Amino acid sequence: MHDDEVHTDVELVRSLVATQFPNWAGLSVEPVESSGTDNAIYRLGDDMTVRLPRIHWAVENVDREFEWLPRLASHLHVKVPVPLAKGHPGEGFPWPWTVCRWLEGENPAVDAIADPGSLASDLAGFVSAMRRIDPTDGPPAGRGVPLKTKDADARTAIGVLRNIIDTDAATAAWEAALRAPSWTGSPVWIHGDLSPGNVLCADGRLSAVIDFGIMGVGDPASTMTRLAPVSNQALMSNS
Repeated sequence: MHDDEVHTDVELVRSLVATQFPNWAGLSVEPVESSGTDNAIYRLGDDMTVRLPRIHWAVENVDREFEWLPRLASHLHVKVPVPLAKGHPGEGFPWPWTVCRWLEGENPAVDAIADPGSLASDLAGFVSAMRRIDPTDGPPAGRGVPLKTKDADARTAIGVLRNIIDTDAATAAWEAALRAPSWTGSPVWIHGDLSPGNVLCADGRLSAVIDFGIMGVGDPASTMTRLAPVSNQALMSNS
């Protein structure tokens, strides 16, 4: 995925687990397909996952999730991947990593949602619950910032897509967004990446939200999500 990402495989995970958590050494290890690009995921036994950063910019998220997810979980009505243990560098792997509980579910797909209204209501409830959590001392959210701070990056990205998309229309849409009023309320907790790959459903209802690596306190606008056509395959772990 990334030219400079760190390689992981089943044997590495087995070695890390056996060395640092010998009580889990006899459990099976299987790679998990994920739409995420920051972390490699492996299933450990029947009810756990091992999550290892692929790339240097994802490393700081390990401590963020380990510190804050246990605090947030009690305020949320759906399951979240509260870490069970944090591993340290070893066996040639340079960064910390985590063991989390396996969460069952399927990613939503627009052609396979029996009751979109109920799922939308569930997601709205999750977003509202996040916003109600006390933001005191919460880490800043990288995506919960004024749009103007992303202006240069957005224009560069639009330029790269010239001859692929209608860049004039994209620029006009971006500039219209920049003219929208800035958030004037107090910062709130946000997930930061409510894409379909980070949402799990069971029986058509929201059952879990995963991958809180960029969660934090900031402008609530970044909690907006979309339900894009994605594979209806179960991706039941952190991305």
